[in-house]
Amino acid sequence: MSSVFFVASKIFWFVFSPDSFLVGLLIVCLLCFWFNATKKGLILLHTIVIAVLVVTFLPVGKWLLYPLEKQFSPMHTLPDSVDGILMLAGSEDLEQSGYWQQPHMNQAVERHTAFIHLVRRFPDARHVFSGGSGSLDQSGINSADVARSLFDQLGLVTDSILFESKSRNTFENSLLSRQIVEPGPNETWILITSASHMPRAIGVFYKLNWPVIPYPVDYRSNPEQLTRFMINFSGNLEELRSALHEWAGLAAYYLTGKSARLFPTRALIKQ
Repeated sequence: MSSVFFVASKIFWFVFSPDSFLVGLLIVCLLCFWFNATKKGLILLHTIVIAVLVVTFLPVGKWLLYPLEKQFSPMHTLPDSVDGILMLAGSEDLEQSGYWQQPHMNQAVERHTAFIHLVRRFPDARHVFSGGSGSLDQSGINSADVARSLFDQLGLVTDSILFESKSRNTFENSLLSRQIVEPGPNETWILITSASHMPRAIGVFYKLNWPVIPYPVDYRSNPEQLTRFMINFSGNLEELRSALHEWAGLAAYYLTGKSARLFPTRALIKQ
């Protein structure tokens, strides 16, 4: 069943991600003109142009990212001791890393820097990196391989780090890591992931009865940016893509019973 969910989510996002959806609309628009459905084609063309202009001038992605990111503030105060530190994959560029045979990161590299910082701050805790490959083709390099290489280059001793390399999504991150480390009911674990991804991750971890301390990083929005308008189609489209991916993930995980809440907030942790 998990494989069905994984494949279905990939197909859904391939079709309905903002960039793919716009391309699909352009193809349908072109077909309308080819088959003399001129009126429908013009309506669709106007719709596409308006959508492109909105994305170009308005920070729509930040409008959707901010409600997600504000749920979990940066963690400035931590316990004096913790039992474990868990980082979720997601900042590794697997295609580039595999081709050039060196670690390549994306915009979420703060996950790695935060993990390195906390591993050095809590050397006696258990340290876990969780992530395989989110690709349908599982034969290539995985996130754990890239992370290990990066940590080695940065001088972090990896002998004590547990690399979970089979998970393909957030639910499997939590499930497989829990099976491996078997956290006790009174253990204190820190969870590192991007701020916009933290609500979905927290929902999954609490669904599996694994209380964690959220350590969000990689913030991409703030209130001052929500009314800042400029010409930035590619940047706004990428942020919109990231935001819609998280909102769709929240809905899908809740509807399939993989999350404790439709929209997990810090209130869930305090229960």
